[in-house]
This record gives sequence, C-alpha cells and structure tokens, in this order.
Amino acid sequence: MATSKPRVKVPKKAKAGEVITIKTLISHTMESGQRKGKDGKPIPRKIINTFTCEFNGQKVFETNLEPAISANPYFEFNMKVPESGTFVFTWVDDDGSVYTKEAEIAVE
Repeated sequence: MATSKPRVKVPKKAKAGEVITIKTLISHTMESGQRKGKDGKPIPRKIINTFTCEFNGQKVFETNLEPAISANPYFEFNMKVPESGTFVFTWVDDDGSVYTKEAEIAVE
C-alpha cells in the first residue's frame, strides 16, 4: 500500500496583515468502506477524517472529512498573517496514522 504524502504551498514572504493563500494536498485513497473487493467482501473504510492547520501554535483552520470526499483531498484557504512564524498542518487517518508537514513564512 502506498504511503500518504502531504504537500503544502505557503508563500515564503508576506507583508504584515497581508492575506495569503495556502494550498494543501495529501495523497490518500480515501476508501469509503462502501465498495466491495474482488472477493465480494466490503473494503474497510480508511479515510483522512480530520485536517487542521496551526500557526505559531494556534489553531487557524480545522475540518472533519466524511467518506464522500474524493481521493487525494485538496484544501485551499486564505489567512491574514500578522507575524513571521510556522504553520503546522496535520492530517489524521481512520487507522490512527497522523501525517504532519510544516512551512515557515517571513513577514516583512
């Protein structure tokens, strides 16, 4: 089974108070649990069920995902950045796996 690989795109620099666009994508099959395998048995559900983004330790974005989400979930959202810091992106899988990715931004 392929491992999930998160990717993020955050600008390297911004001006204080500027609204930036953040893009994230994670490679994941997002198996809903409603399909059947070749043996006729249901394929167990295995999805990313939670995505969060923190900036300098403060949660700025969170969402819960449901089985109807397609494979390789992609998120794009905007944020006003007040200061330089670090974004921490976290995806949580049904099987308890946690995938994280960090990105830094410098505010001038």
